[in-house]
Amino acid sequence: MSNTYFPRWRLVRGGTDGVVVQPDERLSWPQNVAMGAQHVVAMFGSTILAPLLMGFDANVAILMSGVGTLVFFLFVGGRVPSYLGSSFAFIGGVIAVTGYAGGGANANIGVALGAIIACGFVYTLIGLLVWWMNARSGGAAEWINNWMPPVVTGAIVAVIGLNLAPIAAKGAMGGSTFDALMALMTVLCVGGVAVYTRGTTQRLLILVGLLLACVIYGVLTNGMGLGAPIDFSAVASAAWVGLPAFAAPVFEVHAMSVIVPVAIILVAENLGHIKAVSAMTGQNLDVYLGRAFAGDGVATMISGAVGGTGVTTYAENIGVMTVTRIYSTLVFVIAAIIAILLGFSPKFGALIQTIPGPVLGGMSIVVFGLIAVAGARIWVVNQVDFSDNRNLIVAAVTLVLGAGNFTVQFGAFKLDGIGTATFGAIILYALLRMGSRGKARAI
Repeated sequence: MSNTYFPRWRLVRGGTDGVVVQPDERLSWPQNVAMGAQHVVAMFGSTILAPLLMGFDANVAILMSGVGTLVFFLFVGGRVPSYLGSSFAFIGGVIAVTGYAGGGANANIGVALGAIIACGFVYTLIGLLVWWMNARSGGAAEWINNWMPPVVTGAIVAVIGLNLAPIAAKGAMGGSTFDALMALMTVLCVGGVAVYTRGTTQRLLILVGLLLACVIYGVLTNGMGLGAPIDFSAVASAAWVGLPAFAAPVFEVHAMSVIVPVAIILVAENLGHIKAVSAMTGQNLDVYLGRAFAGDGVATMISGAVGGTGVTTYAENIGVMTVTRIYSTLVFVIAAIIAILLGFSPKFGALIQTIPGPVLGGMSIVVFGLIAVAGARIWVVNQVDFSDNRNLIVAAVTLVLGAGNFTVQFGAFKLDGIGTATFGAIILYALLRMGSRGKARAI
């Protein structure tokens, strides 16, 4: 490995013949651009869906995903391949603190942005701590796993989806039977793409399912006169190039208490990303854990400061790397630049705003459900033993706290369902682990 901060990116011939391209290697520039564009397509569906569900400006989200990816690249010295897109972990907290009910811009976005910045700050502090621990002993990954084993992280991730379930159902029902049927049609579109397609189309199931549902909705409304038609007038009048709708943060203690715990989720997501890429490349990337956390945290703060969503490393892009076996970090620099260019196109933003409400409602059901199942998948993949009463109690209590939106308040400090479930899972596991050790010693 090079002793310089950034790799030297040795040119290799790969991309079409199955050759593995490592993070410190690169393709020819035409191939780099093509791969960068593919990563943009991979992240696109989820990165624009998250801001739409929270009432954020999609152009700002796309723009800041590119900026955040470049920030991450700088922090890890170009040695960890990753794209940072809109995090779904923030949706529950944002909706809780803003009261957003769908349909257009979020009028209370400032409150959410201040809390997102606070979350990014805490996440950055965690990253700096892990960075320091790695520099001293290299045991940071083991420390994190001890505090947040799979039973805890799986329960926390599942809670995010379950906490959002009532919002998804309400959005899908809409204001008429036609809206509800269109939401269910959207669910079928995504499910059909997921099951009956293969290759790139299947990996882009959110984006392809969304486009298919919009086409069907347009045929039934604009073509056959059923329901509210899609209005493209804003797209026609929008400029090709211009600034997105930036927004300023407002800092409130209650909002921060609800959203700051999301930092724990981001740690778990990023840890999983580093582990996955390490396994794929055959390189031990644990040494970059702290730098990756700090880079993600700073990127989240920068995004929140101008009206963007919190960001996180994207599994969709891991999927692209798995298939292509191209892990060159330069590819993600190009993807980031493409995203930044898209962010400065008001016409692109206006086109996103034409997505019908019932279609977004159906997508909410799918996405929030997938988040809940992703938590269960963590249990399955890591073979969590639920015959162990400690694991059983931690998972059971966490799910009910989150799904039931259990809330505690101490003066101005307030924790809603996701927050209480997150901290509750970590603290409960630690207490029960101490008890089990004590029992073992007594025996």
